Parts: sequence; C-alpha cells; structure tokens
Amino acid sequence: MGIVGDICQRITVLTLAQINELEANTSILEMVADLAHAQVTIYARAREGHFLVNVAQAKPNTSMLQYKPNLLGTTVSAAEEPLVWRTITSGEHICGQREWALGMEVLSMHTFPFRDTSGEVIAAVSFEFSPEEAAEGAHKIVIETAYLLLTSFRSGLGGAVYRPLSAQEGVIIVDERGEIIYANAAASSLYKVFGLGRIVGRRVYDRQINIRLAQKAANTRQPQESELEVGNIMLTQRAIPIIQGNQTFRTIVIVADITAIRKKEKELLIKSAVIQEIHHRVKNNLQTIASLLRLQARRTESAEVKAALRESVNRILSISVVHEFLSQQDAEYIDVAEVAKNILDLVIQNMLEPDFNIQTVFNGQVMVLPSDAAISLALVINELIQNSIEHGFVGRREGVIGVDMTIIKDGYEIEIWDNGIGLPHDFGQKKSSSLGLQIIRTLIENDLGGKFRLYSDGGTHACITVPCSKEEG
Repeated sequence: MGIVGDICQRITVLTLAQINELEANTSILEMVADLAHAQVTIYARAREGHFLVNVAQAKPNTSMLQYKPNLLGTTVSAAEEPLVWRTITSGEHICGQREWALGMEVLSMHTFPFRDTSGEVIAAVSFEFSPEEAAEGAHKIVIETAYLLLTSFRSGLGGAVYRPLSAQEGVIIVDERGEIIYANAAASSLYKVFGLGRIVGRRVYDRQINIRLAQKAANTRQPQESELEVGNIMLTQRAIPIIQGNQTFRTIVIVADITAIRKKEKELLIKSAVIQEIHHRVKNNLQTIASLLRLQARRTESAEVKAALRESVNRILSISVVHEFLSQQDAEYIDVAEVAKNILDLVIQNMLEPDFNIQTVFNGQVMVLPSDAAISLALVINELIQNSIEHGFVGRREGVIGVDMTIIKDGYEIEIWDNGIGLPHDFGQKKSSSLGLQIIRTLIENDLGGKFRLYSDGGTHACITVPCSKEEG
C-alpha cells in the first residue's frame, strides 16, 4: 500500500476496498493535472466530525500556479473547504473560486464527486486553475475530460501511456462520434504544418486528419501508442479512451513532434558505430604490430633481445584486449575483470615454457571503469603477471598465479600473487631500476591516483588500490 492508502487507513472512514480503488486511480494524478492545467487535490472525509483529509495532490507540469499548496495528510474543517464539503455530502459538481491568501490571485475551482463501484461518494476531486485558463471557453471540456479520465481509469491498462505531459505536447479530445471537440495550441500549430488551419469540428477519420490511432483506441477500448512519420516529421501519438457504460465516451489523443529527438538518436547511433569501428581497427593494428615484433624476435639470435621483444608484444596485446572489448559494445566503459582474465590467459600462453606447469586462480568481481583507466590497469596487470612468470619461479617447474579483484569502499583493490620464491631479502621497490616496475608505478600513482605495494608472504603479492573516479562516484 502506498502513501494514499496509508493516509486513508490512518485518518479516513473509507473501507479497504474503497481505499484500494482510490489509490489505483490516483496513480495517474500527475497526467490528470497536466491535462487540466490545474492543481488536482483529492479529499476524503476524516474520522472526526466535519473534517476533510487531503489524501492525494498533483501540480501540473503544463502550467505555473503561484500559491501555497495543501500538504498530504492535512486535515481541514468543512468550513475551510465549503465547495469540497458540499460535493462530498451532495455528490454535486460545483464551480467556484478560491483565494489562498489576501492579495493573491483568485483561482477558479471545480469540485467533482469520486464514487466507488457501488456509486457511493467516497471523495471529492478539486481542480484549481488560473483565471486565464478559465477564460477559455473550451477549458470546461478539458476539466471535465480530466475528471472523467481520473474516475474511469482502471489499473493494468497500458500504464506507460498514462505518463505525465509536457507543455510542448499537443492534446486533442475526441467525442463518441469521432469529432474533435478540443485541440490545444500545440496540437493546432502541429497540424498547421500539415496544411490544416483548424482541426476542431473535424472527424478523426477525415482523410486530411487521419488519426487512426484514435479510432483504434475507441474501437478496442484500450489505450494505444505508436510512432508515425508524416513527410519529414516524426510524431509520437498516444490515444486514451474514456469508457462509460462499456462504450467509448471520449478519446484523448496526445501528439508530440519527436523529429529532433530521433535525429539526435540516429546521430548518436552513427557516432557509436564509428567509435566501435575505430576501436576494432586499433585492435587490428596493434595485433599487426605484435606480429611484426614476433617476426623480429624469431630473426634475432640474442636471448636478451628476444625477451625484450616478447615483453613488448605482451604490452601491446594487453592494450589490444581493451580495444577488443570496446569494439564489441557501444559504451566507453568496460568490465576490467573480464579484461584481466583475458590478459592472464594471454600472457601465460605467450610466455610460458612448454615444460612448465602453471595453474591459474581468478577471483574477480564486476569492476566497470572508463576505457582510459581500463587501459592503464591492463598494462599494470600485464607487467605484474609477466614479472611473476619471469622471476617468481626460478629453479622450479610448476607454480600457481592468481588474480583477485575486489570492490572496496571508495575504490577497487586488485591483487596479483604467486606461490613462488618471493622477493629477494634486499629488494627495494623504490630503488628498483626494472622498466616493468617503473611502468607500474607511473600508471598506478600518476594516471590512476592509486597506491601500489609489493610484499612476500609464501610467494610474491602485488596489491593495487585504485580510487573511484568522479564519474563513477
């Protein structure tokens, strides 16, 4: 049970069935307020004497109303809201005015009864709107239609179609004969583009109007939504039938020009496809460079040169792995855990001697990072796994290499470890002249703003801590 149900249970005299019915209908209150260009408030009788309870309220997105609203759950005396009290007690629709405070603009006010399925009045619906709206003769049709929409709504029927309106959307109201009895300024302007100077009084099935969605909604008595292309203009249409006595009494048609939105979406799709293709080509180029370096390594006789070229190949392929992921998706964010797993397999495949038996352990939580951070981490993980294979198992023919990736408070922790011989006793991390460790420190501390430490504990452990970026936080 939601807010409306909670208020009703605590303060009103309504039964559970009546509360459920009222709560279901108030789920579209925002759309009703937008349609009516009015603040809509629903009052029910309080348990105490001549008092009313504000059980639901919505302000419109389509109109600016400058006054102090009521608060949900507030009780007011019948004397303070005489029109509402009269509607609840008599079941009458009443028109009047109200002034929230001395000197403030006087608002027009319409109150309607809200009846349950048995016909009993269980609440009153108040529409409050500016005198400018009231001066328009057709606004009476809008208020009446908004009230009928609220009271005839049944949950479970196309909920998304009942989303709130914007001031730019066109609203058309069609009667039971298919005749347009109201069109707001946005709808009239839109149809002027199609060469129709006036649409009120026309029928929806006229060839020039041709609002087939309204016909479909009226015939099926179900809300409908679709997109329609007319010339170079893309429209979205919603058609909502108002059912009375199992017949369509009115149909509300909401029309919006989404040409600019769809054009932008198309541009973004094209841009995304281009970016993916660039990543794909970068990956291919990196793999080509790696192949050339492998060819060069095979032609040299120097073991030192072979080792240096092999390390370079692995660094290039680590970057290639990231670009491969980026070429397969439309976002510049990737799961570093997947990248790390691929790099672990890749390095072992390229560097391991045939007679060396290695086992790998991978424990990685999903760790989604921007592509630039992912590339830096890919290089770091590559260097650490290479170091482990090269220096961690001297004099041994088997071992275990593991990668653990954990999300911690305000960041991420990555640990690459092995069960090898550990670090030399005189090892000084900061004094080391190793190119690999220099690359690691630079990437972690400068590029990622993280921390790095090496220690021995039954092997070598490299622990990386990286903070969340501002975009991720």
